[in-house]
Amino acid sequence: MTKVLAQVAKFGLVGVVATVLDFLILFVLADFIGLHYLTAAALAFVAATLFNYAASMRYVFTSRFGEAEKRQELLLFFTLSVIGLGLNQVLMWVFVDQVALHYLVAKIAATVFVMAWNFVSRKIWLEDKNAG
Repeated sequence: MTKVLAQVAKFGLVGVVATVLDFLILFVLADFIGLHYLTAAALAFVAATLFNYAASMRYVFTSRFGEAEKRQELLLFFTLSVIGLGLNQVLMWVFVDQVALHYLVAKIAATVFVMAWNFVSRKIWLEDKNAG
């Protein structure tokens, strides 16, 4: 149980950095460049996800894939992240266009759901269950 708590703490730290990156890019793209909030959210999500992949697989999860299988790992991580992106976009749309929240408040709510999805899905499909 201690290993899982330490892993959740590391995941949280990586997640905080990725979330700050996500919000910063979203804000710059939407408010300074003038992109539609959903386009800006998608681009920011992709950038944060790339950072999150590198940091998560280095510091949080012990990969179940060997060096020769890293391409497969990246493809699986990308697939799980695309599902997370879809969840993010749907929640952003619901919170902004249906509930009338400001897009940054909507992003906070969406982030909570997507973060839970990310941890659970990566733990199930990417982590080596025999490590540690």
